[in-house]
Amino acid sequence: MARSEVRRAAVLGSPIEHSLSPVLHGAAYAALGLRDWTYERVEADAERLVEFVAGLGPEWVGLSVTMPGKRAALSVAAEVSDRAAAVGAANTLVHREDGSWVADCTDIDGVVGALRSAGGFTTGRRGLILGAGGTAAAALAAFADLGLVEVVLAVREPARAEQAVRTAERVGLEVRVERLDRIVLADAAADADVVVSTLPAGVLDARAAELARARCLLDVVYHPWPTPVAAAVAAAGGRVATGLDMLLHQAFGQVEQFTGRPAPREAMRDALAAATGGVVPLPL
Repeated sequence: MARSEVRRAAVLGSPIEHSLSPVLHGAAYAALGLRDWTYERVEADAERLVEFVAGLGPEWVGLSVTMPGKRAALSVAAEVSDRAAAVGAANTLVHREDGSWVADCTDIDGVVGALRSAGGFTTGRRGLILGAGGTAAAALAAFADLGLVEVVLAVREPARAEQAVRTAERVGLEVRVERLDRIVLADAAADADVVVSTLPAGVLDARAAELARARCLLDVVYHPWPTPVAAAVAAAGGRVATGLDMLLHQAFGQVEQFTGRPAPREAMRDALAAATGGVVPLPL
């Protein structure tokens, strides 16, 4: 199927009006000289995503997918990458020349990049993840990529951790589930080589001091920043990565899959920093 000269891409989710993905992709396309490329926000829940993708023409190169459509994204793809299958969700859909779609999960790249670049993580054996939703599943796959072998999932409701446990098993991690309201967080943080919090803003504020013993933390919350947990870890000498770091690093892979060219990382970083008031340093 021949493509037209104009290329289109978008981010799908609900709510979507505050997504920073257009900042990242717009900066990338401009830096690459792709003047006829556009990137927009599309309000879409899981059902709407399926309908929307079915109606897209050959000018579309790819889609970024955020909640709540990441699982539905797998259903529209003719091919699913091994890592998206392991996570059970996709944040990236790439349009092939034959009109079919390939699903991938660059959220894993986001976690790995954030932990390495901002968190200073190099090597370790044990990880602690707070929460068990979709971001936690991506973090589990990232832990496997980083060489970890053991992980504790601290969750508010263990019955909701089944998908995350399956992801851990698929990527070869030894996993133990603990109730968040019963685990001794200070000991768990001290025992872990790396900690990832996927919980919403405010959930851990009262327990921030307990997590101060974390040596390396990725807190996916980035507004307002710093979170009490991030502040406690930084004050105690730990390294901290943010949700903005994760957002930046997951976008690199999307841009490369959409365009077939290396992502202009500095241009994308600078655009994200400008759009967020330079609240975090965003090291590459």
